[in-house]
Formats: sequence, structure tokens, C-alpha cells
Amino acid sequence: MATPLPNLNASDPAAQWQRFCDLLWHHEPLGLWLDVSRMAVSAEQLEAFEQPFAQAFAAMDALEKGAIANPDEGRQVGHYWLRNPDLAPDRSVGEHISAELRRLQSFGADVLNGRLKASNGEPFTDVLWVGIGGSGLGPLLMIRALQDNRQGLPFHFLDNVDPAGMSRLYDDLGERLKTTLVIVVSKSGGTPEPHLGMIQSRDRLERLGCRWSQHAVAVTMKDSKLDQEAAAEGWLNRFDMFDWVGGRTSITSAVGLLPAVLAGIDSDAFLRGAAVMDAATRRPSLRDNPAALMAASWYVAGDGKGKRDMVVLPYRDRLEVFSRYLQQLVMESLGKRLDRQGRVVHQGIAVYGNKGSTDQHAYVQQLRDGVDNFFVTFIEVLEDPTDIPVLEDSLPGDFLDGFLQGTRAALSEGGRQSMTLTLRQFNATSLGALIALFERAVGFYGELVDINAYHQPGVEAGKKAAAAILDLQKQVEQLLSDGTARSVQQIAQELGDAAHQEAVFFILRHLSGNPRGIQASGDWADPSSLQFRQA
Repeated sequence: MATPLPNLNASDPAAQWQRFCDLLWHHEPLGLWLDVSRMAVSAEQLEAFEQPFAQAFAAMDALEKGAIANPDEGRQVGHYWLRNPDLAPDRSVGEHISAELRRLQSFGADVLNGRLKASNGEPFTDVLWVGIGGSGLGPLLMIRALQDNRQGLPFHFLDNVDPAGMSRLYDDLGERLKTTLVIVVSKSGGTPEPHLGMIQSRDRLERLGCRWSQHAVAVTMKDSKLDQEAAAEGWLNRFDMFDWVGGRTSITSAVGLLPAVLAGIDSDAFLRGAAVMDAATRRPSLRDNPAALMAASWYVAGDGKGKRDMVVLPYRDRLEVFSRYLQQLVMESLGKRLDRQGRVVHQGIAVYGNKGSTDQHAYVQQLRDGVDNFFVTFIEVLEDPTDIPVLEDSLPGDFLDGFLQGTRAALSEGGRQSMTLTLRQFNATSLGALIALFERAVGFYGELVDINAYHQPGVEAGKKAAAAILDLQKQVEQLLSDGTARSVQQIAQELGDAAHQEAVFFILRHLSGNPRGIQASGDWADPSSLQFRQA
């Protein structure tokens, strides 16, 4: 008779070793281990999860077969098809996926070997990537994690509308902007941030005497506003963002594969790693499915209500961006006010992190001794570079591993929960597997708490609010154009918007802090005393 799974107990080494052996998941071809033994999930809880996970496995199977998994938007969710086009429920969809992959790989080869040139006749030297959210984070992760020195083209990211950031980026590129490939990414083709980045980049290029269309590439949905603009102007190329792929799961589409190809990264190996992990996480058995083990551990840690944050600690510099990538994947997917029955639930799991062992000199102090409102996800890589020698009888890789094991042990001694992902090697295949693992775990967790993990109503609400502020700014500027001095209260009242005096004040403070022709008089510490006028 098998010995029952012991409960989590760091003070009982024998029981903890048995727990480690019983719960350890390993995939030999991927060279990947998952250890959830230091999470608080018990044998009784795993048994209780059998029925909920049977439903989650069935829901995931239906999703992969083309069910409408995002009912709010009436959309399928098909990022799993991107790494295995044969899974697509419609043959034409699978053929389209394969054709897009061949096209972008051919395009990347033409850029790298100099067959495609900039408008001045010179080979491209740099890539400027214009995208926000998943359209920026996925490519940034791909480049930071996998691009090697002197491999492919250098990448620059315009992922915000911060004018200081834009100015610094363009200054850094300097004359190389003349030989820069500009890739504009927007699924809808109408997102304000990438549009603003695009028009600023276009203006800079044209002021240098460059022809925009010979530098520009669009990644967007077919027939979007951006797609139509690129087609009409004859841009270098256009790649499809499929309607059934969300931004936060788009890294295995052109959004992640195009930068991979241009950076000299093995895109096929990346897709292969994701596909192999997808197969592993299809197994309808909780104890044999790593994504299910992760989702169950998350649920127990936070009592099914996200009461504990996820701290991501990868012990590799190349994975420094991974916590930011997971922030969007997890928080945008799971952070929901309503469940699928319309009940107010305020679900979600907060995610933060950086890298080890840097974080041992930052917030690990609080993790060990402060408020117990988190669980840690450690990520380690076994294989070290061979060009770093033994000096003074020590190797940096040994110290890195020691810090990880020491931190893990110290947290356990303090009653703090953690899980550990171990990779034999870190490469394109293992990154693809890691991403696919977390994608599936998020999907399972969404099923456990009955929320739609594939929409983002809060993001849309923020976009609408921002548009309203920009409209209010236009009204404020129009009102002040007569040169009459007015207080914040008077401006709000004349615009019939007395409820938004703070918004009017914020707008005026920003305008008067820049050469926009707005002058302010009065005491800034007393907003009600201020008078504003157009100079």
C-alpha cells in the first residue's frame, strides 16, 4: 500500500522528502521539472479537486476544438493552434497559420541577408518595434531572453507614449534611423499608443529624407485601419494578427516570431517547445499535468480568492523580463470583477518579481520576515556557460544555485510557500515550454474560479476614460482661446462639467508645465486660487 502524501511540514525532513518525491513532475524531452511540494496543497485537497479539474480539462478540450471561449466578444481562443496548426478546427485556418509562418521567416531572411534594403539603398541595421501590452512585452521577452550578441539586428522598443522616452530613443538611434526597420503592431489597428509611436517615427524618418513605406511593416488584423493604410501606401510587408488570439497570448504568433527571426533566434524550436508543453498539459490527470498542479497550488495558496501574490524569481539574467510578461498574462486574464454567472467576485492574482540573486538584496527580507501574503515561483537553469572559469576556487553558477537553494530553505523554515521550476538548459525550446505552461495554468485557474480569462473589460474601461479626458482637454483649450482668465471652478461650470474639477485641474497643470500657451497665476498649493488664461 502506498504511503499517503504528507502535509507540508518543513520541520519534518523525512516527510518533506517523501512529499517532494510524490509531487515532483518531470518531462525528460523538455528537460523540465516542476516541484510544488512546498506549496500547501494537501492530499485531501487534491482529491477534492478531481471533479473541478475534470470540468476544467473538458472546457480546455472544447476551447482547443474551437468553442467560443470568450463569449463577451463572441470569439474563439486559438493560441494553441499557432504552435500546432493541425489542431485548428477549420483546415483553412491551419493553412493560414502555416503560410504566415513561412512568409515571416522568408521576410526575416531577406532583411538579414540584405536583399531587402532601406530607402537609402543600405541594408537595415536596426529594428524599431512599436507596440504596447502583449504586443510589446512578448517581443521584449523574446529579445532579452534569447538574442545573443552579434546575432540578428539590434532591437529598440517604443512601448509607451512617454515623450521623454521617445526623445531618448530617437536620440540613441541618431543617423541609424535611416537604416531602421519600423514594425508597428496593433491588433485592432486603432490603439492610440502604437498609432502615436508610428506617426512620431514616421515624422522622424521623413525629416531625414527617408521614404516611410520602405521602412514600415504592419502586424495587425486583416482589413483593420492599419492594414488598409499599409496596403494603400505599399509598406514593406503586412502580417496577420488573428482575431482569435489575444495580445497577452500572442507571442507564438507573428508578434513574437517576427522579432525572433530578425534577431536570429530559432523560431521553430520556440514553437516546438510550446507544442510539446501543450501536449503535456492536455493530460486529463491532475497529478500528471504540470499546469493543473500549478493552478491547484495557486488556488489553495490564495483560498481561491487571490489572497496571496505570486512572486516570480528566475535565477537567470535572461529571464529578468519574465515577471513583467507574467504580470500581464496572469493579472489581465484573472483580474475580474464578475464571474461568468454575473456575480461580483473581484478575482485575481497579483504578480511581481525581478531576478535572483539580485532580489536577495531587495525584497526577500520582507518575504522571509514580513507579512505572509505571497508564494514564490523559483526558476532555475542547471546548465552554465563554459566560458566562465573557476577563480579563487569558486564558480558564479555554484553561488547562484546556492543562493536559490538557501532562499528556498529560509522561506520554508519561516512557513512561506514556494514552487520551483527547473530547466536543464535555457534556450528557445525551454522558453516556449515555460510560456505554454503558464498559459495553460492560467486557463485552468480561470475555470476553477469560473471567470472569463480571455477578455479585459477593465482595460477597455480605462481606454474610454482616457478618451474622455482627451476630449475634455480639447474643450478646455477651446474655451481658454478667448484669452479670458478663469478659475478651475469657472472652467468646469462653463463646460457643464462641474463634477470633474480635479480632471480640469490636472489638464491645466500639465498644459501650463509645457510651452502650450497656458499661463497660471495664484498659489499652486491652493488650486481654488489659481487663474488660467491663454497667452
